[in-house]
Amino acid sequence: METIIAKGAPAAIGPYSHAVKTGNLLFLSGQIPLDVNGEMLNSSIQEATEQVFNNIEAILTSQNLTINNIVKSLVFLKNIGDFAEMNKVYEKRMGGHKPARSAVEVSNLPKNALVEIECIAEF
Repeated sequence: METIIAKGAPAAIGPYSHAVKTGNLLFLSGQIPLDVNGEMLNSSIQEATEQVFNNIEAILTSQNLTINNIVKSLVFLKNIGDFAEMNKVYEKRMGGHKPARSAVEVSNLPKNALVEIECIAEF
């Protein structure tokens, strides 16, 4: 098992890494809409989802992977009413790639984020 800390992604806000590599899989920790400077970009679900994808891509890129390597994602929404707008950004950023996915509403997220997305990617 290898712990991954990626340049270009915001620092972890707790005792965890950006990702863990084991075998041919990369498990990404949930990403919230923090930019690399630790600023929360959370004014709309669209802005928040875009920033989450920026973070995901930074982590994937650090391992020479792309969005197309994602095999599973899990979306946590503070408000399931934001699903359609989040989904528009998700679909755009995935660029036609359609990994398995779950999406759930949760009562709250770290730093009061509107969305958090975790992924599993394959090398």
